[in-house]
Amino acid sequence: MYFLKSLSNEVKSAQIFLNELSKSRQLVLAALFTSLAALFQSAGGFLPGIGIFISPLSTAPILFCFVISLPLGFITYILTNLLLLIIQPSELIIFPFTTGVLGIGLGVAFYFFKKRLYIIISGATLLTLGIITLLYVFKFPVLGPMISKDFSLSTTGFIFLFSFLYSWIWVELSLAYFKKLKTFTSL
Repeated sequence: MYFLKSLSNEVKSAQIFLNELSKSRQLVLAALFTSLAALFQSAGGFLPGIGIFISPLSTAPILFCFVISLPLGFITYILTNLLLLIIQPSELIIFPFTTGVLGIGLGVAFYFFKKRLYIIISGATLLTLGIITLLYVFKFPVLGPMISKDFSLSTTGFIFLFSFLYSWIWVELSLAYFKKLKTFTSL
């Protein structure tokens, strides 16, 4: 089955290539990814309209840093939150619970799991928990004013279904990127 088939070694070869970099180069890479994540996330506030399509890209830098190294990914996540506090504080409620937590979930899952389904479910579960936290705990209308702030099992199911599909897209995009990185590093 497609979801239970083991992933090829693209992720492992990317980890090996990036772990061979010196610690200072890894820190520079983490700083670059931090600024990219903050820039992508704050695009929604700086560029109304088109920025909504740019801000989901903030998942990628967090994901890739977690694939390289778990401590480096954690540092990138924290620094992105601090940078957003300075650049665009209004995005600070969204990033830690949605795009940032999806990057954490997928990056850690890529680090530990080899099957596509486990990686997708890990990302989808964390994204669902983040959205539910924003929606029901903080009463923040992350899905717009049409979604009720009162707990609903059908809304939660819809959120998980959306999170599953969204995580699946990110997994496929990440695997395509790792394949390109593998061909680039083998040259």
